[in-house]
Amino acid sequence: MTKDVSGDYFSDWKEQEQQAEAMIPVIGRLYREFGVVTTLYGDSIVNASTLDILQAHRQVAQIEQRELSTRDTLPIIEAISRLDLAAARIDLGKLAVNYQNLSQTETVDDYVTAELAEINTGRKPILSEPRDVVLYGFGRIGRLLTRILIQKTGGGDKLRLRAVVVRKGGPDDLIKRTSLLQRDSVHGPLDGTVTIDTEENAIIANGNMIRVIYSDSPSEMDYTLYGIKDALVIDNTGRWSDREGLSQHLGARGVWKVLLTAPGKGNVPNIVYGINHDTLDPQEKILSAASCTTNAIVPPLKVIDDRFGIESGHVETCHAYTNDQNLIDNFHKANRRGRAAPLNMVITSTGAAKAVAKALPQLAGKLTGNAIRVPTPNVSLAILNLNLKTATTVDELNAYFKEIALHSALQQQIDYTNSPEVVSSDFIGSRHTGVVDSLASIVEGNRCVLYVWYDNEYGYSCQVIRLVQHLAGLQLPLYPKEN
Repeated sequence: MTKDVSGDYFSDWKEQEQQAEAMIPVIGRLYREFGVVTTLYGDSIVNASTLDILQAHRQVAQIEQRELSTRDTLPIIEAISRLDLAAARIDLGKLAVNYQNLSQTETVDDYVTAELAEINTGRKPILSEPRDVVLYGFGRIGRLLTRILIQKTGGGDKLRLRAVVVRKGGPDDLIKRTSLLQRDSVHGPLDGTVTIDTEENAIIANGNMIRVIYSDSPSEMDYTLYGIKDALVIDNTGRWSDREGLSQHLGARGVWKVLLTAPGKGNVPNIVYGINHDTLDPQEKILSAASCTTNAIVPPLKVIDDRFGIESGHVETCHAYTNDQNLIDNFHKANRRGRAAPLNMVITSTGAAKAVAKALPQLAGKLTGNAIRVPTPNVSLAILNLNLKTATTVDELNAYFKEIALHSALQQQIDYTNSPEVVSSDFIGSRHTGVVDSLASIVEGNRCVLYVWYDNEYGYSCQVIRLVQHLAGLQLPLYPKEN
């Protein structure tokens, strides 16, 4: 007779559920009071639900091929909470796994205290005062940037989204824009509460007052009238991409720098955070966060070139359709883009392969690229077909990317999956710039084909915010430190 063990599974689940519930207030207090961002192998679990925390543990266990449960992490987070910490990113999963690997002759408290000794110095403000942020434009990227910024409000001493600037669309403009922020057909409802202050013409999202300012010209703006000063203006309209056009923002009062959420033309620096952000001149006032595709392909290209060398290659992107295409067949000034986006695959061009050279000069002239717009509203796939200088195997390549995704400085950019069942919709909401699909990798000697999924909306927006944090001086130290 087979033994019924269903009760064992359920009891184990309820125990871990209770432990995850106990972690939530501790994670929240560390974030609000100390500026500590708690992560599990690089993924933030701040504001995560009980199920989010349990799923994050399971995902790590699947990739690491070793169990990681709340039984391991709860004692660690409790020990962290007994310290007086400065702001940092603390990886709860890595601390727990490292502690498991010890002989455990020392207590959890002693271990955690030793690992975090450098920041066990009391709460210290990262900035002398919060950095004001203004969004110029409030489309797909603008609204996602808003969602991320209000998630990162914390104690209110870091980044403050003060306003969005748009052209007025009608008498009910504020109501419609608020609704679009609250509800998203791809990314779901906003996680929080939203109200409207009609007297101030503002959206109140999770306590953040975001003025909606109407203007037709960047240079006409005077942000100081709204108490905004030294603001970072994020232009997500796509109207200007060269230095001359973007310089209009610098003519407004109260502006510090301008960041474009599209490829910059001419001598506008194109920055892929994690790759070439440290080359940026601190005095530069105008810069670009490049494109979603450039951000997706540059990190894996860099790590491949670092390890194996790249002789040449071709990048093909299967890209979700965008707002510049027609819903049904109609005139469009560009070739093919006039055909119905939800009904057709549309061959088009991409500048992403050439843009790689701006972040990785050593690959200049080595890559070609093209794009196919496909009938999905979000999540794209980059196919990197590369000729390598050094031969490898699929196992070696995948093991290398797994290590990069879990234990490198690029773990926020590069993710890794070994599931045989994933499809594009599984990557909606991914915060990484790209996810390497290891089971799709093809390697034959000096030739490899790598498949990289990316949320071209949300993943890119997260990358933009990482660059914003860098510009504002909000780079948190990471613990535990990698050997």
